[in-house]
Amino acid sequence: MSHADHNHATALATTVTDAHAHHNMDHGSGSGGHGNMMQMTFYFGCKNVELLFAGLVINTPGEMVGACIGVFLLAAFYEGLKIGREVLLRRNQVNVRYNSMPVPGADGTVLMETHKTVGQRMLSLAHMFQTILHIIQVVVSYFLMLVFMTYNGYLCIAVAAGAGVGYFLFSWKKAVVVDITEHCH
Repeated sequence: MSHADHNHATALATTVTDAHAHHNMDHGSGSGGHGNMMQMTFYFGCKNVELLFAGLVINTPGEMVGACIGVFLLAAFYEGLKIGREVLLRRNQVNVRYNSMPVPGADGTVLMETHKTVGQRMLSLAHMFQTILHIIQVVVSYFLMLVFMTYNGYLCIAVAAGAGVGYFLFSWKKAVVVDITEHCH
């Protein structure tokens, strides 16, 4: 490495270190000289935490508790929405077909395996409603991802706990198809 390259590398490392040190004090609040920097390590704090929108800034422990409750409920809602869409899809299925195909048995015999194929009409009220729910589900999932990407430990725990509680509350009745011919469990 030449002397010029070494000086450039040292200057770059110093700049990155100084920016990181300044940013750790700032927590990505947008104030100070480095407004576009984002927190890239997990931290637990309640001061200058931007949540999804520029004007939504958490500054007190009470605001953080409120934000965590809201994020928790949003994550639980997301899980309920996923299961709700599956239930609606099953209720609105049409065009049920049964296809049978021969499958070799273990002792050389031939078994018949039946598969159920279902679908729904594209131009139907049910499919339009599913499409709107899908859009809502995608938007909520990106909001939750962006909340997690704040790297605030409290908010990340709220996302995970809300998703877990939502799954617990809504998924217990979820139908699971078990193929009894499957031997690789």
